[in-house]
Order: sequence, then C-alpha cells, then structure tokens
Amino acid sequence: MGRSENPVDRAVPERAQLADFLRDRKNTAGLTYRQMAKAVGGQPSEATFERAASGAIVPSMETVRMFIITTTTERDGLGPQFALISGRELWIRARRATRAPYYVRRAPDPTLISDTAGFLRALRHQHVWIGYPTPGEMERMSGPGVLPRTTTRRIIDGDALPVDPQQAIAFLKACYVTDEAELASWLAAAVRSLREDPARSKNLDKWMKFHQELVQQAESKDLATVTALREKEDKRAA
Repeated sequence: MGRSENPVDRAVPERAQLADFLRDRKNTAGLTYRQMAKAVGGQPSEATFERAASGAIVPSMETVRMFIITTTTERDGLGPQFALISGRELWIRARRATRAPYYVRRAPDPTLISDTAGFLRALRHQHVWIGYPTPGEMERMSGPGVLPRTTTRRIIDGDALPVDPQQAIAFLKACYVTDEAELASWLAAAVRSLREDPARSKNLDKWMKFHQELVQQAESKDLATVTALREKEDKRAA
C-alpha cells in the first residue's frame, strides 16, 4: 500500500484540473507511482510522475503522455487515444494559464485574416493560445534546421513573418495546428495577405502551391474517412 498523497495544489485552477485528471487515472488503474515508473523502465521516474500529478507544476507533455499510457485500463475502451486528446487539452490550458504573457480569449480564426500584419498577429496569438512554447521546444518539435529558434523568436516578438510556407507550416505544427484542413486555411490566409503586400509577395507562387497541396491532402483524408465509414456500415448490414 503506497503512502497517502498530499492534496492537489489548487493555487492555479488549470494546473489542478490536469492533476485531478492524472490522479483519477492512476487511482482507477490501482497503481503506485513506483509501479508506474517501473513499468516504463524509470523514464519518467517515480518522482517525476508524482510531481506531474501534484498540481504544483505543469509537467512536460511527454510526461503527461507516458502517465496516460501507463494508466490505460479497460475503461479506456480501444486504447488511450481519447484520454491523450483530453490530457493534451488540459495540459495546454495549464500552460496557457502559467506561461502566456498576455490573455487571448480564443484561438485565432485564419479566415478573418486579410493582411500581413493580421497574419503575423494571428500566428503570435496561436502561439499564446497553445501555452507559449519556447523557441527551443518548437525547434525540437520541427526537426533540425526547419524552424531555427532565432527565427521563431522573431516571429513570436512580432518582428518577422515566416520566410516561406514550409517555415509557416512548421511554426503552426509546433503550435499544435496539425490537421491538413486547418493548415490549408492558414496558408489561404497567407496567400490573401501576401497578395495585398507587393513588397513581400515575390514567393507568392510557392505559397499558393503549398496551399493547393494541403487542400488536396485534406480532401483525400476526408474521402478516405467517408470510404472507411461506408465500408463499416456495409459490414454491419451484411
């Protein structure tokens, strides 16, 4: 029997909500932090798991992910996918509450962007909305050379736009915009903005090409989803 835990630190409500979510999973699984750490070979450690569910800190997303996977039970049905989505949303809220330098009421809507100033402002608001990751974190998420931290810092500070569509996509993906249709909407906003800014529109054809490719990817994904659902319904009817 493990020792009793300290109460969740509720100084920051969003951190406490994440901690409650993690503790509920641990208690449902009937595991101790030591057992959880042993199950993953000590990475994360017992102490790291315990701190993650304390409410006193915002753990890394990787720790949250491992916490959820380690505490997966039959209650999760087909697996931890839905719990991972919930955990990430709670983690983002906690990060936003503790790290964002200013308040953003909602995620930016790229369909409302009409000029380059608005596009840059929306990128900055998206960065705040998902919890203000550091340039170093974003660089690691994007891979070597794709999103240099110096460039990311200039975008975050409002001093520069992404130099090309690849860099814009990397920035957005590091801000958890990963769906092809959403990315296509952002690139459509970039194309609209650049058309109205001749000084920055020399690579417009490249932006348009990437936008069209994302639209096609989104349409293919939607078609595949519809086809899979129809096949599932046909099997049920047979």
